[in-house]
Amino acid sequence: MDAFSPNPPQWIESATHATEFCCPKCHASVTEALRVWINRRSPVITDDYRRKWQEFYECHCGSAWWAWSSDRPPSEFADREQLDQLDDF
Repeated sequence: MDAFSPNPPQWIESATHATEFCCPKCHASVTEALRVWINRRSPVITDDYRRKWQEFYECHCGSAWWAWSSDRPPSEFADREQLDQLDDF
């Protein structure tokens, strides 16, 4: 399954909207997902003119869920990059 395929997979039809950025059934993180699909065909433009997409996840517990890309928590790697930049001074 290609996460960037233009055609949606069948498993997203049962997906529910997650209010937190994890599986609403078992609370597994996105790193535990079996499959991912990003709906890049229909971006939404926010008030500050940024794009956001629906990200769909199929969890190992059997449920499918989706959340907005803008709801994704900050990456732990972004924090490392900021710390590395501080070390340069």
